[in-house]
Amino acid sequence: MVVYTTRGEVLLLRRTRPSDFWQSVTGSLAWGESPRLAASRELYEETGIMAGGQLIDLSVSISFPILPAWRDRYAPSAHSNTEHWFALPLAYRRVPRLQVNEHTDYRWLPYRQAIRLATSWTNRKAIRQVIEGVNSARKSQILIGQ
Repeated sequence: MVVYTTRGEVLLLRRTRPSDFWQSVTGSLAWGESPRLAASRELYEETGIMAGGQLIDLSVSISFPILPAWRDRYAPSAHSNTEHWFALPLAYRRVPRLQVNEHTDYRWLPYRQAIRLATSWTNRKAIRQVIEGVNSARKSQILIGQ
């Protein structure tokens, strides 16, 4: 999930392991849980932020092979993972309440810096899609309003 401010700042979290792994809010589906409910739950668990009705389903799912650093989190028969992308726009930065067993630090960054810092290629792609999509929509609104 890409959590961002209307000024284009993106929230990134540093994982406890692997060390120096920066990412947006992520998580796994509980058995029988929808991706939307998982996204809201993980957001609250990892940051203390409640999505309310603001969560945006980006209708993007990407499958990719499970990397060795994450292998122990999955059943031996699982070889790929599927991400479901969501976004949460906020009017202003919030100070997240981090779970110390999952994350050691956070940063609010301009989106280009967030893209450079994010460790996962899928996370970088999601950040770019969300922020550039928002910027494109703003430009369209300005042109229509003139």
